[in-house]
Amino acid sequence: MNPTLRDVTERIVKRSAESRKVYLEKVARAQTGKRRRNLSCGNLAHGIAACDAEGKHKLSDEAGIDVAIVSAYNDMLSAHHPYKDYPDIIKAAASEKGAIAQFAGGVPAMCDGVTQGQPGMELSLFSRDVIAMATAVALSHDMFNAVLCLGICDKIVPGLLTGALCFGHLPTIFVPGGPMTSGIPNDEKSRIRQLFAQGQVDRQELLKAEMASYHAAGTCTFYGTANSNQMFMEIMGLHMPGAAFVNPEMPLRHALTVAAAQHAVDIAIGGKTPRPIADVIDERSFVNAVVGLMATGGSTNHTIHLIACARAAGIILNWQDFADISRITPLLARIYPNGSADVNQFQAAGGVGFVIAQLLKAGLLHEDVQTIMGQGLSRYTEEPFLDGGRLIWRPGTVESLDTSILRPIDNPFADEGGIRLMTGNLGRSVMKISAVKPQHRRVIAPAAVFDDQDDVIQAFKDGKLNRDVVVVLRGQGPSGNGMPELHKLTPSLGVLLDLGYKVALVTDGRMSGASGKVPAAIHLTPEASHGGPLARLQDGDIVELDAETGRLDVQVEDAKLAARELWHSHAMQDGIGRELFAGMRQLATTAEQGAMTFGAWIDSQGTKLGGAQRVGAEVA
Repeated sequence: MNPTLRDVTERIVKRSAESRKVYLEKVARAQTGKRRRNLSCGNLAHGIAACDAEGKHKLSDEAGIDVAIVSAYNDMLSAHHPYKDYPDIIKAAASEKGAIAQFAGGVPAMCDGVTQGQPGMELSLFSRDVIAMATAVALSHDMFNAVLCLGICDKIVPGLLTGALCFGHLPTIFVPGGPMTSGIPNDEKSRIRQLFAQGQVDRQELLKAEMASYHAAGTCTFYGTANSNQMFMEIMGLHMPGAAFVNPEMPLRHALTVAAAQHAVDIAIGGKTPRPIADVIDERSFVNAVVGLMATGGSTNHTIHLIACARAAGIILNWQDFADISRITPLLARIYPNGSADVNQFQAAGGVGFVIAQLLKAGLLHEDVQTIMGQGLSRYTEEPFLDGGRLIWRPGTVESLDTSILRPIDNPFADEGGIRLMTGNLGRSVMKISAVKPQHRRVIAPAAVFDDQDDVIQAFKDGKLNRDVVVVLRGQGPSGNGMPELHKLTPSLGVLLDLGYKVALVTDGRMSGASGKVPAAIHLTPEASHGGPLARLQDGDIVELDAETGRLDVQVEDAKLAARELWHSHAMQDGIGRELFAGMRQLATTAEQGAMTFGAWIDSQGTKLGGAQRVGAEVA
């Protein structure tokens, strides 16, 4: 094992000792007795009233196995559209094993692609916590022996995982739907977007390109948050091996769904080999997920989501852990926006199984973890196939089939992963450097300060940003406006970069799972709404962003900066349902604490936080 990886894991274990102990004690209390034993006859009768006679018979017996289905299905969003028929498939598969599967509940699923740059995006981050709570509602009936979570996109998988971990006594499997087939090349999509930003093509041409890219059922094919989710479900051992990137409607996709349902019966409470999720997921699992994120150049959103999910299991991660792991993890994949390939091409070149095999070879993963398949991560180097209609697994490829997309550990694209911790007198932030060319990683330029992303776009259109500039966008943090993604800015800032200007973005908001070639210090904490330094920045202040050294500073004396009047947001926070999330904005922890809005608040030392302590509290 790599010694740095071992040291990081050990410090996470030490940091989390108290909170992890509390979590495992809670799980142990929930594990007493069989499911349904504690229900009264009236309780149980309500729970099985809609079952057929066979189902009633099976669930009246304490030994009967009941698998909960928790689904993010809706028929508007491409990624979740394939889940329409999954419940029937799962119920039939469970029945073949003598068990019952019940649709326990649905969770909301919103799409950042639809809300990007729109007011609805201000609900996006907190939808993760709504999903976690909806998962808890679905499982609160205490009827179940195991859980199948059907979700795939940005906030949905972290929300489902957070909710499932709160029911740590239940074995849980995540069931993906797969990516849509490939559309137009990503480079062409990016080119059309930049031409539109410059006014060189009209809206009809832009819409034509977007519809040729996002064109069918399945996840988007770029390597954003949704597909990063699927990578870390594999590397954490919560998928059937190799399930992540099989397209919808394929016979193999159907076979993997059947296999997940039947395996859930096997590992259920009362099944052949019970494997509660609390036994599967531990500190090593989250370290493996961070390694996978770095090795594949995954989404910056997971510097928030993985922290939040870990805390649900009593495990405390911080950005220093991400940065230290990034330093030792070679970048093995180039997938858009870190390259031109999409996830289907990545899958064809070797996919997640190849990445896991290479990382294990280098001692950069904990191999001895528990997974839904049993002890050890090596099963996840295998690939699923259909052999005469029967699902089998074979050893995955030992060589990349396209080294422009996927590289072996001894010939990586870069010696380190994609995430850099940025610190300085402006606070703490993260930056994704895997898609940023080395010559663009250091910017010293005057600040142009904005409170709204539309104002940035207008300033670009008016030619006011045609210079070396650090665009500062504040008031975008969890407490400010719910921390929306700001991917809408990418084409305009990309144009400025292509014109030869030194350009960077500094914000307390999120950039996106599609963070790309423009250097962006994001998730800045303390956020402006908490009185962080961004709240005192002014146009013309010289800001230095240096990704090589990890520095983020404004060249203003501390005393002079502190003497300035604090900025206060006057942005609207109602309409499109935003008023319903006011309480969540008030409760949100910092970005480095996962931007969580519920739970037993815990800081980096495992002590509980509450009330005013939570506001502006930073991770040591």
